[in-house]
Amino acid sequence: MNTSGLLLFTTDGELAHRLMHPSLEVEREYRVRVRGTPPPEVLAALTRGVELEDGPARFDRLSAESGAGANAGGSHSWFRVVLHEGRNREVRRMWAAVGFEVSRLTRIRYGPLALPDDLRPGSWRHASAGELAQLVEASRRGRD
Repeated sequence: MNTSGLLLFTTDGELAHRLMHPSLEVEREYRVRVRGTPPPEVLAALTRGVELEDGPARFDRLSAESGAGANAGGSHSWFRVVLHEGRNREVRRMWAAVGFEVSRLTRIRYGPLALPDDLRPGSWRHASAGELAQLVEASRRGRD
């Protein structure tokens, strides 16, 4: 319920495999709302790396973002994070490893494709020929 954003659907199994394979390091970018205000040392730990039950994980980039400071009776902080893996619930588990709960998570970019600002929740559209070409290219070269 608290996760939303960009989803890619394809019938091209080979392309899907290449985009998801960890060796190509295709970036994923998320907008994250956490409960509370993490201090600088927590943010530094998330970019240095934290230990999860399935191995170390880190954000490639993490930046604070403006957003509502109070919501549902508590304070929240917004961040933009980028990582190149797609392990199960990785973003949520990383924040939990440093003592913060994710209350909202939105994938806003997968490789070269960004979530269009005008695409309403629950809506969809076909990728353009240019966007498909960008995805194919990203699946060949890896990290953007």
